[in-house]
Amino acid sequence: MYPAGNLFIPAPHGKLEAILKEPPGGVRRRGVALVLHPHPLHGGTMHNKVVFRAARALNEAGLLTLRKNFRGVGQTTGTHDHGHGEADDARVALDYLVAHYPDAPPLVAGFSFGARVGLEAGVRDERVRALIGIGTPVSMPERDYDFSFLRECRKPVLFVHGERDEFGDVAELRSLAAELPAEAHARVEIIPAAGHFFDNQLDELSRVIREWAEETMDEK
Repeated sequence: MYPAGNLFIPAPHGKLEAILKEPPGGVRRRGVALVLHPHPLHGGTMHNKVVFRAARALNEAGLLTLRKNFRGVGQTTGTHDHGHGEADDARVALDYLVAHYPDAPPLVAGFSFGARVGLEAGVRDERVRALIGIGTPVSMPERDYDFSFLRECRKPVLFVHGERDEFGDVAELRSLAAELPAEAHARVEIIPAAGHFFDNQLDELSRVIREWAEETMDEK
């Protein structure tokens, strides 16, 4: 049985199914984070193991996290829209976080397709403090995965990537990161021997995300 979320956010097409989770007790809140899942047409949901571990790492870093299903997944209404409508969904989720936690700076993280959607949404939204791209698919066809918008990025961004990622060549990712403005302080963290789904390296993925988020969200 598909596990349900604990929150439904109104959206123009109906609703977004989501899971909202507070940081552990005793951990100082540093902000809020929207965490986006991989491609819906290839089985991606907010319950994906990389998305779950990334959200947990951000919780441990002191961020309240919101995972949500893109349109057409689980109990989220609507139909897949090749990244366009999904970007709208990300903005609706950000609006929710900002409205309910106005004093907490937002971070946007995404895995694979979610990285493509989340990075652009975060670059365009002035409210967003920082960005994380996990398994950023820089080697996919440009018509679906154009990352040229990152040249406008003026906020801290972390790329966490597997050394053997099937959808993103490491050299290509490093080249992209090098093109970002200095204000982005772009960091590329390569996890040795990891593939796209970070099998057997999820603990290292979590550590990298947690430590970077603690450091970055403490900066003024």
